[in-house]
Amino acid sequence: MPTIPTTPAESGPEPLDRLPGRQPAAAELAHTAARTAGDLLAPPAPVRLDDVVPAPERVLPDPTADFTLSADAAIRVSPAGRDVAEQLAEWLRPATGFPLPVADALVADGRLVLTLSAAATATANPGDAAAGVADGLGDEGYRLDVTGSGVRITAATPAGLFHGAQTLRQLLPAAVDSTTPVTERWAVPGGSIVDRPRFPYRGAMLDVARHFFPVEDVLRVVDHLARYKLNHLHLHLTDDQGWRIAVDSWPRLAEVGGTTEVGGGPGGFYTQADYRRIVAYAARRHVTVVPEIDLPGHTNAALVAYPELAPGKVPPPPYTGTEVGFSYVDPADERTYTFVADVVGEVAALTPGPWLHLGGDEAFKVPADTYRAFVERAQTLVAATGKTVVGWHQLAPAGHVDGRVLQWWGTNGDDPETAEAVRRGARLILSPGNRVYLDMKYAADTPIGHDWAGLIDVRRAYDWDPGTHLTGVPAEAVLGVEAPLWTESVTTLAEVEFMLFPRLPAVAELGWSPRSTHDWAGFRERLAAHGPRWTAAGITFHPSPDVPWPTPAAAVPTQPTGDTTADTH
Repeated sequence: MPTIPTTPAESGPEPLDRLPGRQPAAAELAHTAARTAGDLLAPPAPVRLDDVVPAPERVLPDPTADFTLSADAAIRVSPAGRDVAEQLAEWLRPATGFPLPVADALVADGRLVLTLSAAATATANPGDAAAGVADGLGDEGYRLDVTGSGVRITAATPAGLFHGAQTLRQLLPAAVDSTTPVTERWAVPGGSIVDRPRFPYRGAMLDVARHFFPVEDVLRVVDHLARYKLNHLHLHLTDDQGWRIAVDSWPRLAEVGGTTEVGGGPGGFYTQADYRRIVAYAARRHVTVVPEIDLPGHTNAALVAYPELAPGKVPPPPYTGTEVGFSYVDPADERTYTFVADVVGEVAALTPGPWLHLGGDEAFKVPADTYRAFVERAQTLVAATGKTVVGWHQLAPAGHVDGRVLQWWGTNGDDPETAEAVRRGARLILSPGNRVYLDMKYAADTPIGHDWAGLIDVRRAYDWDPGTHLTGVPAEAVLGVEAPLWTESVTTLAEVEFMLFPRLPAVAELGWSPRSTHDWAGFRERLAAHGPRWTAAGITFHPSPDVPWPTPAAAVPTQPTGDTTADTH
């Protein structure tokens, strides 16, 4: 059976009859011959090589080289990639029922091979059509080769290997996402993929302050991000309605401030052990957690817990509504800066990632000069922890600190103040409210969500370019994209998933795929094939009429009872 030419380092598993000192037994030869005959007579793989979401940089199909995963398959891996191999096996075992043992790369009986190479490149033999595509795969890129004899994923880092394994998962039939065994021909389409991301920061935000979500729900959201090669989870941990992270030096923040949420529910908070669990779970899936401590506004829950932080030192009543802009810590009191230093210091110590988000939006009652002075001092306190400051774009007028990142959530692409901050050295994460705010309704009759930034169907979430969206901001200043999900009206995991899917994969493609692959007609067809995958995995999603789904979609969640009248963050 013809295959795409590869270098010796990228060829499939070594045939048994070529291994030194070993001759295949007659039974092995008969088994191999039967399998080969079956493959030759089998229909093509049900998934095409270019059906992947987000779209890969380069796809080179070879319809003569499909590979069929069989019960005797094993995964071979170099030692540094073993954890990725174990995760791949964990994904595939439930539906296939195959044991899929993970073994050292030197073992000869594997048909799924994961290889880490410090000099991993996309080049190959002169006869290989992929030669010269790029000089290297970078920190997150990978190469995937499928031949009739096996699958090989090559990357320079475990993150790249993980992204390649996610692509392989998508190339198997949709039933692979079933949690119980399925009778299926587990075929993978033949050919090669060379892939790497457009932007280094690709993420989503989950607001756990307006409504609290337990650890298990957050872990499932991490899995959703990782499935589509998103690599950052921004947790909005504090707001007027609740404080969700334990701080040892200020224990009442969580013990008192964590007991409320929108609508009057019981709230909740993460212990430091809970937070470490989320961070570790995400890190295993190559997702970096970005914690947000929103300051100086959105602080009513903190002021309930510690009235000495409030202007006038009068404790406010707990707040369970959805209005914004009325609360702030006292910027004239030195105790406030002790509070900020203690909180960001503890959160930074719990967070191995490089980012710490300061919020900074909608402090409407703080005079502009006072606000700017507060932000500049708070930025310095974050920098002292060794973390890089991230903040909503309202931080733009404040003085610059090295590495500062502004998260832009506007709805008008002409923002001279943010463009000026970029000229002073800031980088941007783009989260335009009228494109990727996933708490916006899909349509007027969507039962949950808001519409202050407009209605956001899948096409609107997909059809824009982060590299050119903001006037006066060059593409090289854009660190990436993030899709926030605010939860004033979102109360359960099913509702979280309903708002994420199918728009989250659209945002993922904007962050990962080269602009040259952007094509709504092609994307909607590729996205449609993921409906059965989500159904098999038990993921709730919105059956958007924009997308030609092949099967009935998940049910729409019921309307929550909380107040859904908020018109901004």
